[in-house]
Amino acid sequence: MRIGELSARTGVSRRSLRYYEDQGLLVSSRSASGQRHYDDGHVRRVRLIQAFLAAGVSSSSIAAMVPCMAEPSREKAQKALEVMNHERARLSFAMDSLTAARSALDHLIETNQKYLREVEEIES
Repeated sequence: MRIGELSARTGVSRRSLRYYEDQGLLVSSRSASGQRHYDDGHVRRVRLIQAFLAAGVSSSSIAAMVPCMAEPSREKAQKALEVMNHERARLSFAMDSLTAARSALDHLIETNQKYLREVEEIES
């Protein structure tokens, strides 16, 4: 498939796909005329890149993980594992922080709903 189809299938702009290639996150094959060509594996890779970016993983961290995304790479596994473990710890901390914030909001919501019910009872 060409870049337009990959863009349509993933919802990622052509410009972003070119950026992913420039950053080493995605590698396409090229036709004799220089057109980029992709396969279904690229669709999965773009979705994975999008998930990582949405989670706040930097493109440089993703690039460090790229060699091991399809299968482990003996030469680069140690560095990739360091990045992966760092990002996992960062994401776990962020998730714990979000869970704590949600719990605090739940408590505030409950407290304020209870207050409003009590006020309504007094006024009626």
